[in-house]
Amino acid sequence: MELLGGILAFMEKGGDVLWLIAALVFFMWMLIIERFIYFLGGGWKADRISAIDAWEGRAERQSWNAKQIRSKLLSESRGVINDNMGLIATCVALCPLLGLLGTVTGMIEVFNVMAVTGGGDAKSMAGGVEKSTIPTMAGMVAALSGLFANTQLQRIATREQQLLQDQMTSDH
Repeated sequence: MELLGGILAFMEKGGDVLWLIAALVFFMWMLIIERFIYFLGGGWKADRISAIDAWEGRAERQSWNAKQIRSKLLSESRGVINDNMGLIATCVALCPLLGLLGTVTGMIEVFNVMAVTGGGDAKSMAGGVEKSTIPTMAGMVAALSGLFANTQLQRIATREQQLLQDQMTSDH
């Protein structure tokens, strides 16, 4: 309960934009976890075997038609491999932008305090400064964590595409 109270206090200090960042990070990490489960949990293995079996099941692999079928199988596999990858990259890019939105809303609060009090109440301005820095930090940390995971997923996807292409040979 103490941990939940600390998290809620932190979220309150960051303002409403911090809740948007938290929702975006949750969504982004659900997509990232889904991709890791797909690659490491066996989903991709079954899809790869299915594509290879479809190619190996052909008696003839040298004609123009056969090469077009191979190209179709590789393209379909590439689509499955890269599913949600663009959405993950978009979420990574949105995290710092939402952090900057938090900066702007916090600074508006600071300017509002300055306008109301005449600019001399440092304690009142500190709340707005805090609301502007916390979302910025949260957006940057979220983007960094997502960037590392997205880079790893891109490496896995590229490697698996190349391995599939190498396994679908025309020579036998």
